[in-house]
Amino acid sequence: MPINAHPEYIAAEKEYLQTKNLEEKLEKLKKMISLAPSHKGAENLRAQLKTRLKKLKEQISKTKKTRKTTQIGIKKEDMQAVLIGKTNSGKSSLLSILTNAKAKISSNKFTTTQPTPGIMDYGGVQIQLIENPAIESEYYDKGLPNTTDTLLILVTRLEEIEEIRKIIEKASAKQIIIFNKMANLTEEEIRKVKATLESRKYNFVLISTKTQEGISELKEKIFTGFDNLRIYTKEPGKEKSPRPMILKPNSTVKDVAEKILKGFSEKIKETKIWGPSSKFAGQKVGLQHKLKNLDIVEFRTR
Repeated sequence: MPINAHPEYIAAEKEYLQTKNLEEKLEKLKKMISLAPSHKGAENLRAQLKTRLKKLKEQISKTKKTRKTTQIGIKKEDMQAVLIGKTNSGKSSLLSILTNAKAKISSNKFTTTQPTPGIMDYGGVQIQLIENPAIESEYYDKGLPNTTDTLLILVTRLEEIEEIRKIIEKASAKQIIIFNKMANLTEEEIRKVKATLESRKYNFVLISTKTQEGISELKEKIFTGFDNLRIYTKEPGKEKSPRPMILKPNSTVKDVAEKILKGFSEKIKETKIWGPSSKFAGQKVGLQHKLKNLDIVEFRTR
């Protein structure tokens, strides 16, 4: 320990030694350098810290390159939403609440180092949710927001919204602002947050990952945000399928058949439908018939 070291430097060094995450370690080391004694007797110390900083940056760069080459690709499902936000905003906790994913939850910064997928089941419909690493970290996947259907922007302060939206300005996905940690706010503070979000015409919901308040509303908002059709299929004389098939708007009966199996539409002899697009229950239609949400389709093959 250097002579005449300031107590703030000693505290920063302790934080550095206790931190395991490389990016957070880099922050602590920079803090140590800024607080290091400036007198001549501490020249060696300052030189050692700068050398350590250089090596740590090289280690982070190497780790990042290795991660990019070994990261397992995530196949995009029919309905996908990507969860983004700053570090310690509650992304991992929210992913664990909404899905079957076992995300790493920690108070340390930058705990999530690669996109983490999970499946949210809503009324028999499976929606893929992906937690993107913290938006200000090296691990943040810049491509995910540009290919997803819905962006879930998790914030704990109003100022974060525009900060994040500037980073994702090229993304065309629908956006849902999720204001977390409302359990820490007073009724008056909650009222002001709601009023501000409403005045800016955001599509938003207030939640608490601690008490799970607002989670049901959030699930419904995510689900209703998709334009996709939910189409059920059935075999003659049997009940409809328990889970719907997800198709794009303006899909036809042929699209359903081809999604079941490529080339299946060529084997179909007769199609009956029930639901919003039918004139009456069990109406016979052709392969080019356009479907509506919640239709039920029955195929008879040759």
